[in-house]
Amino acid sequence: MGAIAVVLVLGGLIFFHELGHFLVARLFGIGVKAFALGFGPKIFSFKSGMTEYRLCAVPLGGYVMLAGESPDQEEEPAIPKPLLFNLRPVWQRMCVVAAGPVFNFLLAWGIYWVLFATQGQMGLAPTIGQILPESPAQRAGFQPGDSVLTVNGRSITFWEDLTDLVQGSEGNPLRMELKRGKDRLTINVIPELRERKNIFGESVRAPMLGIVAAKEIITLELSGAESFKLSGKETWRAIVNMVTALVKMIERVVPADSIGGPILIAQLINREAEEGIVGLLALAAALSANLGFVNLLPIPVLDGGHLVIFGIEAATRKPLSVRARAAAMRVGIAMLAALMLFATYNDLRRLFK
Repeated sequence: MGAIAVVLVLGGLIFFHELGHFLVARLFGIGVKAFALGFGPKIFSFKSGMTEYRLCAVPLGGYVMLAGESPDQEEEPAIPKPLLFNLRPVWQRMCVVAAGPVFNFLLAWGIYWVLFATQGQMGLAPTIGQILPESPAQRAGFQPGDSVLTVNGRSITFWEDLTDLVQGSEGNPLRMELKRGKDRLTINVIPELRERKNIFGESVRAPMLGIVAAKEIITLELSGAESFKLSGKETWRAIVNMVTALVKMIERVVPADSIGGPILIAQLINREAEEGIVGLLALAAALSANLGFVNLLPIPVLDGGHLVIFGIEAATRKPLSVRARAAAMRVGIAMLAALMLFATYNDLRRLFK
């Protein structure tokens, strides 16, 4: 079951990515010579028009082969010039390249939408489970079991809503409405700046009350429109988390040995598959957003690298030379190969630790 889940999830994400390139190319009337899911020897293939559709032996990849993708149009003598990719306006080429990552973002959005619409929004209830000693909450009279209803008049649904408002208070007084048993009461409290660890292990100073959640999970039912809006926010959060993690790696806050590769991804998929379909779909959505972001990095060979090259062409009004593009591709391949080897080394080290 685990191996099937890995193939289906990764194969599905890659298929949707390549489908974006394919559909936008066809929208502009650009010839597509091949649409392949997987790499290596062909297991199955058929041809429709000028496009050969291939299913290959290694499912962890895929590609779309465009007519005239090579800068040297002499390589495509039998194909009419209007179908050649390299003869199209630069904005069309940029759209075709960007379509892959965009489709991954749309897939993530769609998966989250289905999950929120069918499962609702789950989160920690805003119920206090513990009061830390010598804290603002203890001095103000909070008690375990109190449920937070509002903060400065703003309704609280989940514990995350509460922490966001407290940490955004900048230490200013907060007027909090609580439910204690059958009673409602209002307590004024001033958060204190205290040190805490963020998700990257950094020590940061932030306003805190000194309360701990009761770890009670609640579910909020959502309409289709609410689910659509929230799924967009969740997709954006996944992208922002990737950007933040990349910045923290560059700053050396996050150690390089935390980088994971295909083995780690397969382990995560296998674990979620054992837990159930909901967790597996949530992971697939996050992976799809991450795949879209990674492909937009300005590295030659990746979509982001191609966008940079086409952007230079748009700014200078002339394409990069074939020699310069070939050199950039060699550098990109070397960078990706080194990164993949390093990530796989980390995976193996964790596996046999």
